[in-house]
Amino acid sequence: MNKEQLLNEWLEEEKVAHIHGWDFSHIHGKYEEENDLPWDYSKIIRHYLLPEMKLLDIDTGGGEFLLSLKHPLCHLSATEAYSPNVELCKEKLLPLGVDFREADGLTKLPFNNETFDIVINRHGAFNENEIWRVLKPKGIFITQQVGAENDRELVELLLNEIPPLPFPKQYLHKVQQAFEKKGFTTLEAEQVYRPIKFWNVGALVWFAHIIEWEFPNFDVKKCLLNLYHAQEVLEKNGVIEGRIHRFLYVAQK
Repeated sequence: MNKEQLLNEWLEEEKVAHIHGWDFSHIHGKYEEENDLPWDYSKIIRHYLLPEMKLLDIDTGGGEFLLSLKHPLCHLSATEAYSPNVELCKEKLLPLGVDFREADGLTKLPFNNETFDIVINRHGAFNENEIWRVLKPKGIFITQQVGAENDRELVELLLNEIPPLPFPKQYLHKVQQAFEKKGFTTLEAEQVYRPIKFWNVGALVWFAHIIEWEFPNFDVKKCLLNLYHAQEVLEKNGVIEGRIHRFLYVAQK
């Protein structure tokens, strides 16, 4: 493709960049991440989860992962604060009997004290004080988190001005310290850096618009020279590669 064709392709990706739930199928086959984590978040939850347990999923997205657990629907609760996903959850989860409520994971959760046996959170916000409050004695908290240094190589590749870390407290040791200070016992804790790979710059454009908190003020025309450089990297190496930052934390009240 010549530069004009590339620009048109990237502008089209910018135009269609939106998300329904937490669905990255638009760039399926054009990028890869999280396929080599040393843990399986779903298996870890199932290890602790029994059929009679009440489970809360904080920042559930569109409820896709929660439903994949195949747990009895009458024992499931979920929260979400991002307005498009809130509407999706109301349409999808409430008719199934899931106790869904609009709420931010950082503030007071709309549930009574000691309601849940397990609270889970994948890539969402949370507050250790509220998790302690809503968990039953001996209850379990399980989270997989995006770390502070996530995608930084890609940010540096695309943006003209490098922003500060969007979530500078997102390190395993800081989360573990906060939970143990509250009174939790750490059961599992692991932190890794793994590759994220793109085989198409258009997919990277779409991704950068979706993950807007990592790529603030990204715009195809404003960052065009950087995108042309990214295309050169792709043509030279066959791939554009960065690093994801992830950690797993499991604690018991």
